[in-house]
Amino acid sequence: MLSIDVLNSGYKPIPPGPGWDVRLPATWPAGTSTLIAGEHDAILIDALTTTAEGNRLVTWLRQSGKNLRAIAVTHGHFDHFFGAGPVLDAFPGCRLIACDQQVVDEARSQTAPAAMARWNALFPGQLPPSPPVPTWTGAADLDVDGSPVQLRVIGGADGMLATIAYVPELRVLCSGDIAYNNIHMWLWNSTTESRKAWLASLDAVAAFTPTTIVTGHKDPDARDDAAARVLDQSRRYLEDFEEAKAVSGTPRELIDRMLGKYPAFGNRHTLWAAAYSQFS
Repeated sequence: MLSIDVLNSGYKPIPPGPGWDVRLPATWPAGTSTLIAGEHDAILIDALTTTAEGNRLVTWLRQSGKNLRAIAVTHGHFDHFFGAGPVLDAFPGCRLIACDQQVVDEARSQTAPAAMARWNALFPGQLPPSPPVPTWTGAADLDVDGSPVQLRVIGGADGMLATIAYVPELRVLCSGDIAYNNIHMWLWNSTTESRKAWLASLDAVAAFTPTTIVTGHKDPDARDDAAARVLDQSRRYLEDFEEAKAVSGTPRELIDRMLGKYPAFGNRHTLWAAAYSQFS
C-alpha cells in the first residue's frame, strides 16, 4: 500500500515590483513537494526552489526512512526543481526526471544566464549556481514497490507544458500548477486563449476522477485537498479573471474585482503581477 506525504514551503519574501503597496509583504507563492512511498522505495514530485528548501527536503526525506528513487518534475518552472540539488546529493542513484522532452527543454531554459539573473534578483544568494536539469524518462509510468504511478502530459496551464502524477491505488493526483488551492493563480501574461487552454487542462485532470489533488501551489492553511473543491475553485478563478479583465480599464480595477471575490486567498503579489501584465 502506498502512502502520500506533502511538504509545504510556505511563502518566501521577494523584492516588490514597481507599483506594489510597500505596506504589504511581497511574497512568492507557497509550493509543495509530494512524497509517494511504498514499504521500501519512494518518489518525489517536484523539489521546490531554494538551496535551503532542498536541504529541508533532505531532512524530511531522511525521516521517512525510504529509498528515494526519483524526483519527477511536473513542468519546467524553476520553482519546481531548483531545490533538487541537495536531494540528489543525499540520495545516490536518485534521478531527476520528466515525462516529456518539452518539459526538459523548458526547464533548461530556466537555467540560461538571463533567466538565472531574474531568479537571483528575486532570491539573492539563495539559489544554486548551476541547478540540475531533469532528463526525459521515455516512460509513462513509474513503479513504487509494485504499485504504479502514472506520469501524464496534460497540456497548457501557467505558461509551460503541464504534466501530472496520478496514483490510481489512492486516487491521488499531483497536479503541478494546473490547479491551485486557496492561492492566487499565476496568470502573468496570460491571454483569453491561454486561459481557455488552462480550463481544458482542468477538464483533463478531472477525467482521472481523483478524490484528492495535491496542487503545486497551496496556501498552508487550506482546509483540505478535496479534488472536487480544488477543481471547482480553479475553474471559477480562471472564469472570474476573464470576466473581470473584460470590464476593467486598469490593473487596479482588475485587482479590486478579484479581491472582492477572493479576499482570503494567499499571495496577492501573484494577482498584482497578473493584473499589471494585462495592461502593459
